[in-house]
Amino acid sequence: MSELLLLIIFCAVLGSGVGFLAGLLGIGGGLIIVPVLSSILLHFNILPAEQVVVTAIATSLASILFTSTSSAIAHHKNGNVPWELAPWVMIGVALGALISGFIAALLPEKIVRIVFAVSVVLIAFKMLYSSKSNSIAERPMAGKALLTLFTTIIGGLSAMIGIGGGALLVPMLTFFSVDMKKAIGCASACGIVIALFGSVGYISSGSRYLALEDGFAGFVYLPALLGIVCTSWFTAPLGAKATQHLPVSLIKKIFAALLVVIAAKMVIS
Repeated sequence: MSELLLLIIFCAVLGSGVGFLAGLLGIGGGLIIVPVLSSILLHFNILPAEQVVVTAIATSLASILFTSTSSAIAHHKNGNVPWELAPWVMIGVALGALISGFIAALLPEKIVRIVFAVSVVLIAFKMLYSSKSNSIAERPMAGKALLTLFTTIIGGLSAMIGIGGGALLVPMLTFFSVDMKKAIGCASACGIVIALFGSVGYISSGSRYLALEDGFAGFVYLPALLGIVCTSWFTAPLGAKATQHLPVSLIKKIFAALLVVIAAKMVIS
């Protein structure tokens, strides 16, 4: 078996798990894809070590474009995408993701890894706190201008660390008293925008470093993308269906536990 085929198989296995979690939790899967794909790329010696993390992030975003689309379609069918709110969130995340795609490619690999690790640790603690909180305080949604500002920051950070934004958007929306399942649905839809605009930035900025004949579209590694997408597209609707049957408290605990595991992985790596 050729190394390239083996790499694609590894990525397909990764994609099956990522797709289910994307549908279940409204995340694009980048929190899992980035560290795992980085290890795969290093194992197969695909490119210089200093370009591994940014390539994993770019490929993660490209795969999220497909995974979030599949997840968002399923959530829309279940009535869990609040379209009265989603367009304003999408505007902000699109602006942030497009800008970040260019900036992250210029940062040293160590800085990108630190940003990823710190972000995941903070997200993990926030989700653990919210899952234990019994507070039912109702908070009005932020104004449209303020909401766009918040989501621009979220879109920029999400694209920089290669995630679809659900890990950041879901806590923000639930803070403003949006129902957990609708927050997950909104995050799935917005993940499409983050992935699209973030990928444009990474493809454009990476074209000067990596060649298409070597399997790269900018910083996106196409064989890995193929492996992840060929399974995640089909497992994302299964996760979205599971959301309909699981209690909100359990979903929050799963979300928090997942983030703690990923945070630990990034801190010790």
